[in-house]
Amino acid sequence: QVQLVESGGGLAQSGGSLRLSCAASRSIINSINVMGWYRQAPGKQRELVATMSSSRDTNYADSVKGRFPISRDNAKNTVYLQMSSLIPEDTAVYYCRMRVLGFQSGDYWGEGPLVTVSS
Repeated sequence: QVQLVESGGGLAQSGGSLRLSCAASRSIINSINVMGWYRQAPGKQRELVATMSSSRDTNYADSVKGRFPISRDNAKNTVYLQMSSLIPEDTAVYYCRMRVLGFQSGDYWGEGPLVTVSS
C-alpha cells in the first residue's frame, strides 16, 4: 500500500512561481512507474499536467510545456513540479499520481493541494 504526500500549494500572482512536491511512501528505485500531476479546475474535467517515468521520459500538457518542468529524486521517492510564469488559468487542485507498471502494478493518487493564481 502506497501513500502520496503532496506539498506546495497556495496563492500566487500572475507571473509568479510555486513548487509542488509529491513523495511516495515506498521506494520507487526498482519499479517501472510514472509519477506526476493532474489538475482539476473549477467546472472542468481533470487533465494531465506533467508526468515523468522511471526512465525519465516526460509528458506535458501543451498549456504548461516550458513553464512547469518536472523532475525526480528517486533517492527520496519524490517528484517535483516547478511552476513558473503562472497565469490565472492554472488555478486548480493539483493531484499527484503514481502508476506502477508491470508485475507490481498499481495506481495511486494524492489528496491534492489547491493552487490559486490571481490576476
